[in-house]
Amino acid sequence: MTISPRRIVEIIEPEPVIEGAGVRLKRSIGTPTLDYLDPFLLFDDFTSGNPRDYEAGFPLHPHRGIETVTYVLKGEVQHRDTLGNAGSIGAGDIQWMTAGRGIMHEEMPQVRPGGIAGFQLWVNLPAKLKMTKPRYQDIRSGEIREIIRETGARIRVITGTVDGITGPVTEIAADPTYLDIFVPPHTSLTHPIERGHTAFAYVFEGEARFQDGMGTNDPLVSHAHLVVFGDGDFITVMTGPDTVRLLLVSGLPLSEPIARYGPFVMNTEKEIEQTLLELCQGTFVTT
Repeated sequence: MTISPRRIVEIIEPEPVIEGAGVRLKRSIGTPTLDYLDPFLLFDDFTSGNPRDYEAGFPLHPHRGIETVTYVLKGEVQHRDTLGNAGSIGAGDIQWMTAGRGIMHEEMPQVRPGGIAGFQLWVNLPAKLKMTKPRYQDIRSGEIREIIRETGARIRVITGTVDGITGPVTEIAADPTYLDIFVPPHTSLTHPIERGHTAFAYVFEGEARFQDGMGTNDPLVSHAHLVVFGDGDFITVMTGPDTVRLLLVSGLPLSEPIARYGPFVMNTEKEIEQTLLELCQGTFVTT
């Protein structure tokens, strides 16, 4: 069987948005340019050194029908919900929250001298799991194993399996792979991606070329840009004089209809109307 590289379909420049109580973000998925990348609904970069960009945070708000993935590189985010859960995630930590049938929670970035850096990804849930029980997977930095290649490339495996190492986030419906990858100068890294899975990379430090097998015109992608790949079996990242750091994310498309209203993602408009009715009646969250 012939294997082939994944070619770049689109390079997305993040759009500035304001969410929560006034948090300034850079959004790459969930915009007029790229509304949905099945099964991924939204991707935000909340990195900032200015406290005014993030200190207002995300006060208590609802979610239903999705999973949210928060990965902190620098700083701290405190969280709590109406089911009695509370805690914080710091540098290198990740929280994978399955909202399921409904949860009310808040996320409050803490002001620190070094600012804050990190990302949030929304992953759709299949219809059969839209109303599942909410749950959290809070993963500390020390639980995330890092693979170091002979070239000096480093891969943090958050979910998925690389070189026999499986990430600590498990039992996710979209069967995702979520990797934090660093590639040193003048080297390359080739990584397999399961054929048929949606895949994207988010370059957030440095720059690199993604080899597409078409010759010498491989595009140079600098930070901060999101790269959408077509189908295939692998990607190859090539660096010049600069290093690059990127997230590589892939997952199984659901190929289901979506009805979307703010933090709610269901399959029909009727389900959205029912969600809004429960919110008004105070029956949205049940223990």
